[in-house]
Amino acid sequence: MWLGKRLFDLFFASLGLIVLSPVFLLIAVWIKLDDSAGPVFFRQRRVGLNQKDFFIHKFRTMYVDAEKRGLKITVGKDPRITKSGHFLRKFKIDEFPQLIDVVLGKMSIVGPRPEVPQYVAKYPEDKRNKLFTMRPGITDWASVMFKNENEILEKSQDPEQTYINEILPVKIGYYERYHDQASFMTDVKIILLTLKEIFIR
Repeated sequence: MWLGKRLFDLFFASLGLIVLSPVFLLIAVWIKLDDSAGPVFFRQRRVGLNQKDFFIHKFRTMYVDAEKRGLKITVGKDPRITKSGHFLRKFKIDEFPQLIDVVLGKMSIVGPRPEVPQYVAKYPEDKRNKLFTMRPGITDWASVMFKNENEILEKSQDPEQTYINEILPVKIGYYERYHDQASFMTDVKIILLTLKEIFIR
């Protein structure tokens, strides 16, 4: 890993939280108006550095107890998604609170996306031992390449098996690619590509 990655993460994540704080407030109000029964943030157990679990922060985009009424992956126009959630997901705004996790040292701005434990259990052991030597990230190669993941899963008769057998192995390949090529310029490239995918749709 390139020297100063943690300082880079801490500086820009802190700056992002300060600059975006008014936007966060407006989104929080929108989420509560849309579905007042639940919290503003959605927190879910993920696997992070050294295979230690942590709770990721996202803006809540689904109705309360959505995980108890479906899969841990989102498929197409999932009926569990709130009206505000559709917009937040489309432009990846629901991911912005992960800047909190970056400041806390649980995540990096760029790095392999953190998975839930049940899918990490599907990783080959050698990949787990390799990939979890770095902090998971808000964005990475897989985030850019699989921007239409929900649409792919929507066409499957068994979305979860499609994810496990077809999508996850490819994602792991992208995670490994980042692990092997991680550098300042690689991070900048991924950030720029992510912004492009968000704003040019």
